[in-house]
Amino acid sequence: MSEETSRLRLYLMRFVYLGNFVFVGLSAWPALINHVGEWDPVRGAAFSFWAALSLLSVLGLRYPLRMLPLLLLQLLYKSIWLIAVALPLWSAGRSTGLANIFVAGFVADLIVIPWSYVLANYVKKPGDRWR
Repeated sequence: MSEETSRLRLYLMRFVYLGNFVFVGLSAWPALINHVGEWDPVRGAAFSFWAALSLLSVLGLRYPLRMLPLLLLQLLYKSIWLIAVALPLWSAGRSTGLANIFVAGFVADLIVIPWSYVLANYVKKPGDRWR
């Protein structure tokens, strides 16, 4: 399976997983652990999602290709956020520091994801049977 993907690409993927674990985890876990009072449900869901992403990224260090759906999820949620949230802000002449982080992460995901592997294993390969 990993013969299709270069060793460099696998290490780049591991680097992104490590970054998710460290940087996303350093933001999400202290916010969850130290929070006092009730959470806004949407904000609480966002921090819970990021905490789960950081923990699952540890598996990506060992199994970079098997955990590839995490990188695809990350790419998609950043794309949606950039289109739905950042683009209207930019159109109004405003911005947020988070937009720069999301743009950098979006570009990194585009570079790191092995697109030939995605095509071969998620697009062309037959899906699992339903029964």
